[in-house]
Amino acid sequence: MEVTTPDWVKRAVFYQIFPDRFARSARTPHPRGIQFMPWGSDPALQGFQGGDLYGVAEKLNYLQDLGVTALYLNPIFASASNHRYHTFDYMTVDPLLGGNVALRELLDEAHARNMNVVLDGVFNHASRGFWPFHHVLETGGDSPYIDWFTVNGWPLNPYPRSPHEETNYAAWWDLAALPKLNVANPGVRDYLLEVSRYWIDFGIDGWRLDVPEEIDDVDFWHAFRATVKAANPNAYIVGEIWHDGTAWLQGDRFDAVMNYVFSRAAISYFGASTLRADYRPGGYELAPSSGKQFSKRVERMLALHHPQVTHAQLNLLDSHDTARLPWIVGEDESAVRLCILFQMTMPGAPCLYYGTEVGMTGGHDPDCRAAFPWDEQELWNHDLRAFVQRVIALRHAHEALSLGSYQTLYADRTIFAYQRDSVGESAVVIFNAGEEPAQIAIKPAATPAVAKPTEGAVYHELLEGAQNVAIRHGELGPVMVPARGAVVLVHCTP
Repeated sequence: MEVTTPDWVKRAVFYQIFPDRFARSARTPHPRGIQFMPWGSDPALQGFQGGDLYGVAEKLNYLQDLGVTALYLNPIFASASNHRYHTFDYMTVDPLLGGNVALRELLDEAHARNMNVVLDGVFNHASRGFWPFHHVLETGGDSPYIDWFTVNGWPLNPYPRSPHEETNYAAWWDLAALPKLNVANPGVRDYLLEVSRYWIDFGIDGWRLDVPEEIDDVDFWHAFRATVKAANPNAYIVGEIWHDGTAWLQGDRFDAVMNYVFSRAAISYFGASTLRADYRPGGYELAPSSGKQFSKRVERMLALHHPQVTHAQLNLLDSHDTARLPWIVGEDESAVRLCILFQMTMPGAPCLYYGTEVGMTGGHDPDCRAAFPWDEQELWNHDLRAFVQRVIALRHAHEALSLGSYQTLYADRTIFAYQRDSVGESAVVIFNAGEEPAQIAIKPAATPAVAKPTEGAVYHELLEGAQNVAIRHGELGPVMVPARGAVVLVHCTP
């Protein structure tokens, strides 16, 4: 089967937004008497802080200045939870977020800036307030919608009085608030496919799919892809898969998965000395690794999939489902920087979690879902933001760092180096995860994209601009690499 993925994704830099906590706009037409928690309240309180889509639209200039070219939004459809994974109505943007008209403005404003917008699709389960489930609650076995769900007994028990009470209908992780949809029912299938097509036609640029493995129905996913791609062949389909996701990436289901394999590898190497080893994102172990171990993990990851998939993978470091990156690496800013530089110089689409660029931190959900401190810029890490902006700009400016081939050049305990090549350009990235500066000579490789480097060819260091390095006797160097730092060297070939 031919494998193709959207070209725009391969050049994109994504920014993930949790809408309730990103930005609140005064333009959102709320009814009088609406009450939100104060902006910046403890995220553990689980209330609504009032972020909305007009707020996102008003921050697009900020994101464009940072270098962001695509947004991934957590769910935005009508819901009674601040994270909106409990969907009431898949055809209506939550009024608290500004409704459909706010999404229309956000899409128009984003597209005017050549930004793409991907929405979160939660199709495995709905909520107690989802209109067909509410119909069953009200009318019981007489409801025409009874087969949209899996009912195991009567009367339904949607509000258990204790954790020991059994939920007598199929629900995600047995949570009564999240009744599972019976995707085997043809009406459910038709409805979900209609939803997927409706919002693509509305103008969104793709779907991120929540817990897709829990819809164990290959034919449904084939139909989903066909429906979405018929509406827009360039739409992006990315699934929440915590492992390598090979079966989903054969060209007949998803374009990519959220690349948690990438994040675990990067964090375990660059954060090895400060890692919170007792933290297990998604149940997976984080264990310190050496440069050689890291190199093998990277090479295995890149060899798993067709190059079209590899370059479309959503390379994230943290998300709404994990602790924030600084927290995971024990607030070691050097580890944060190295992880982000690695993210921005590797194949795949990098995805920043909102606020990472200004140093937002926090433990596992809900602590990772705090409000962006727009009005408290004294809390921002301005140096980190400038660094993030600089490395994103490097990725945009040098095609080798986005679309180029990959080859490991060197790996030992603390040094890791690789080469990225595109036609006419070769980049060498060298990391020093150690506590002391290092001096190293690297032998660049000849690849299909570039010829063997010639004697005397000069590579320009772009990250700090502090050194130019030439090829001498077939080696690039010596290269000075700062402690807990890196260099990015680029050479334009004839």
